[in-house]
Amino acid sequence: MPVSDSSHVLVTGGTGFIGSHTVLELARQGYNVVVVDNLSNSCEEPLRRIEKLTGLKDRIPLFKVDLADKDGLREVFRQYSFSSVIHFAALKAVGESVHKPLMYYRNNIAGTLNLMDAMIEFGVKNIVFSSSATVYKADPEGRPFREDSELGCTSPYGRTKLFMESIIQDVVNAEQGWNAIMLRYFNPTGAHESGTMGEDPMQIPNNLMPYMSQVAIGKLEKLHVFGTDYNTRDGTGLRDYIHIMDLAEAHVAALRRLPANQGYEVFNIGSGSGQTVLEMIDAMSAACGKKIPYSEDPRRSGDIDTILCDPTKAAEVLGFKVSRSLEQMCADLWRWQTTNPNGYEQ
Repeated sequence: MPVSDSSHVLVTGGTGFIGSHTVLELARQGYNVVVVDNLSNSCEEPLRRIEKLTGLKDRIPLFKVDLADKDGLREVFRQYSFSSVIHFAALKAVGESVHKPLMYYRNNIAGTLNLMDAMIEFGVKNIVFSSSATVYKADPEGRPFREDSELGCTSPYGRTKLFMESIIQDVVNAEQGWNAIMLRYFNPTGAHESGTMGEDPMQIPNNLMPYMSQVAIGKLEKLHVFGTDYNTRDGTGLRDYIHIMDLAEAHVAALRRLPANQGYEVFNIGSGSGQTVLEMIDAMSAACGKKIPYSEDPRRSGDIDTILCDPTKAAEVLGFKVSRSLEQMCADLWRWQTTNPNGYEQ
């Protein structure tokens, strides 16, 4: 028998970077959350910190279940009656996906199929999906991506996100009553303002900001700037960055949108403005009070000049706009890094 009413939200991958900050925001706004995570790239500690930050009296239920485990997943659905699902659980390293494509297809796509099977079986027809700007085809003109921009992925990771979107869309089209929102976001960074929650890469970080913060604290020697001859303000690649707590709030806005019964919808989530790599180095240097060492290295294959978000639709339909500045992203990231030099391990 279910142990709760339909006010529960299931969050897959809820102990990861984006998932845990979204769970924090859900808990802060009064949602009852259940987390499913296999803990392959994360740990339980973020949930304990969420409980302290929000003053929760009860522990957030965590099921250590891999989405490949259909029976384990079905058991979670048997115990709780869910109103909706937010689906984060997936492998996410672009570079790794190039070298291990079958692992990414098997994990990301099969996991989504099993999740959708369970949702169908137990009559849960509302889902917010964690997608990515990597589903878009690179625009050589550097124009901001709109939701109707041409699709075309450059990595197996991006293709899995696009295939996962298609699976969900086909289910929505096949059966009445489904509501699904795809959130395609750009470059999340920062940390919770308390400094108690942030990104905790298990290996050497793949992304600019966590790598840079580890250089700043002395765990890595220097930052590598790949390419200084791009068609941008200073010759380095320009990207759209969004504070992790803004992104968490976007997921809650999407969750609130689901009861409007709009079927299948897609929203870009970003700031609409971008910063170059050198500008991010300057901003992070200001936040930590010291120059961050870096080397200028050749371009990487596949990198392009500019990747920007057009956030108009999210603002008009979801009522969502970013509210945190670049300076706050860097300050919060530095606070997390200095308070937790070894991540959640300590």
